[in-house]
Amino acid sequence: MNEVVEVKTKEKYLVWLKFADGEKKVVNLEPYIGKGFSKELLGPEKFSKVFVEPGGGIAWDNGYDFCPNFLKELQDERHVA
Repeated sequence: MNEVVEVKTKEKYLVWLKFADGEKKVVNLEPYIGKGFSKELLGPEKFSKVFVEPGGGIAWDNGYDFCPNFLKELQDERHVA
């Protein structure tokens, strides 16, 4: 099972992730925020308060979250031309 063990925000809506298997990647979450209750995460201060939740995904205090399996499948932004 995939599990995020560390998360850090970067510029814009990029997050750096470290998985339990040692993989590290940077993913862009901008396409997935901005509607419904995720709208408040458009503010950099709120977005930066991301944390690893007990199930190994990432989340914010408002309850918005991402499954670790979904995050594992996202394209690493460092390798996009």
